[in-house]
Amino acid sequence: MPKGMTDTSYTAAAPLDSLPEGGVAKIEIDGISILLCRSKGQVFAVRNKCSHADEELACGRMRSGWIACPAHGARFRLETGEAMNPPATEPIQTFPVRVVEGMIEVKI
Repeated sequence: MPKGMTDTSYTAAAPLDSLPEGGVAKIEIDGISILLCRSKGQVFAVRNKCSHADEELACGRMRSGWIACPAHGARFRLETGEAMNPPATEPIQTFPVRVVEGMIEVKI
């Protein structure tokens, strides 16, 4: 891609400074509920839906590299979406994220 051009497949989601370390923000892009999570200095984007209970993850605990479903406690790795413990066995969807000029961008 020529210098100065941006990849239009990414969507501006939120200013980086609006998401503190350890913070979670619920956003919607193209009708998809997404959580932005900032952990260990990195920003992650995951689908806001537990693969086991179809519950929103927005109210769950987020710790160092994982988020837990508030319904049954299933944990998921933020980087890969991998289910870490029962009752969940399937991963959650993750999305590519980048930060450009202080803006978090997500690729759907």
